[in-house]
Order: sequence, then structure tokens, then C-alpha cells
Amino acid sequence: MDPIDPFVFQVSIFVLAIFVGYFVVWSVTPALHTPLMAVTNAISSVIVVGALTALGVGLVGDDSWAAKGFGFVALILASINIFGGFLVTQRMLSMYKKKD
Repeated sequence: MDPIDPFVFQVSIFVLAIFVGYFVVWSVTPALHTPLMAVTNAISSVIVVGALTALGVGLVGDDSWAAKGFGFVALILASINIFGGFLVTQRMLSMYKKKD
């Protein structure tokens, strides 16, 4: 039996994650969107920690430009996602406040 190529294995996991993520997000009822945004912000904060780790890879001796570049891009995109998530969450919570 031939072993599976690691690249094919990783791409298939990525494609499955896309399908699962799509169906999970689109099947959420409107009442659960605010908690879902809060969880998304928490996941993005973990991505920020990983991106900062990738940016600091030069401190441990392996000065890889690819790790720093991908870390910087991940840091920027996750930061935008967190900021936008907080704005959306704040707007959705303001819909439930009583108006004077």
C-alpha cells in the first residue's frame, strides 16, 4: 500500500475544514450570531499570538524571511478581523438595548 503524500493529505483537510466551516456558520440562527462573533474574536486572538511567535523567530536563531512575512500578514489580517468583530458585536448588542 502506497503512503499518502503529505501535501495531498493537508490540502484535503483544508478543503474539509472549508466545507464544515461554511455549513456551521450558515446554519446559525440570528440569536446566536453575537456569541459566535465572540468565539471568532477569541480564535483570532490565538492567531495573533501565533503570528507574534512567527515574527519573533529571528530571536531563536532561525532568521527565516518566510516565517516573518507570513507572521506579519497573519498579524495584520487577524487584527482587522478582531477589530471588525468587536464593531459588529457592539452594533448587534446595541439592537437589544431599550430606546429612551
